[in-house]
Amino acid sequence: MSALLALLSSALWGFSDYLGGSASRRLPVPSVLLLSQAAGLVTLLVLAGATGAYDAPRDYLLPAAAAGAVGACALGLFYRALSIGTMGVVAPVAALGVALPVVIGLVRGEQPSGAQTVGIVVAVIGVVLASGPELSGRGSGGATALLLAVGAAIGFGVVLVLVAAASDGDDSGAVVMTLATMRVTSVTLLGLVLLAVRPGLGVQRADLPVLAAIGLADAGANGTYALASRSSLVSVAAVLASLYPVVTALLAYRFSGERLRAVQVAGVGISLAGVGLLAGG
Repeated sequence: MSALLALLSSALWGFSDYLGGSASRRLPVPSVLLLSQAAGLVTLLVLAGATGAYDAPRDYLLPAAAAGAVGACALGLFYRALSIGTMGVVAPVAALGVALPVVIGLVRGEQPSGAQTVGIVVAVIGVVLASGPELSGRGSGGATALLLAVGAAIGFGVVLVLVAAASDGDDSGAVVMTLATMRVTSVTLLGLVLLAVRPGLGVQRADLPVLAAIGLADAGANGTYALASRSSLVSVAAVLASLYPVVTALLAYRFSGERLRAVQVAGVGISLAGVGLLAGG
């Protein structure tokens, strides 16, 4: 079940990233971030009230608030990279942040099975191969998109570690409150940034459903990852949850006409082989 939850995180993050990247090409990135995060926040606050999560022990507060702040910065870098680069190659670079929770999990004494260890290596190699053109600086957006994606990767890795730490424990309400606290922090920061850099949102009413879908998918992905990390090794859950570039690349290929090179197609296939090893181990 934990493997399925982590894979669901990948699907939701991939869908959210595709929509977010598309929206960021025609709308101001700060507005996309603020309104999508706000949509997730409203939903999570209602969910917390309905499930009694507000009574959960508050051990989640500091790591969740930190995850919200780091995540807002990482998403800003990522959406900017998506807006100037090729989605199918920017997303895999950003996913390399999974190395951080894997390393931390192993240092803390996690012991994946032999198949899972091979699966981690295979999956990460697949993501690197899927990044081909961007790693050489020859993809759309060039070195700028690469640097932004690398910065996002570092931030995403930190967020994966913090979310797992904040949602750990026996009270399931901590998962909901972790996500809600993250959104309160990110919406506050993004609102302040938007006030400082823009006189208005620059968004039309017709854009709101897409922005809401971005926020809801992102919140759902965080939630399913948090649940997966509670019942599985963080090093394994993080890798499975970080395979979202496959979804983003396929959506960009299908709906945005982006072309994938042979090395990227091979990378997608290798990533999926890694998923099989991780899920089966």
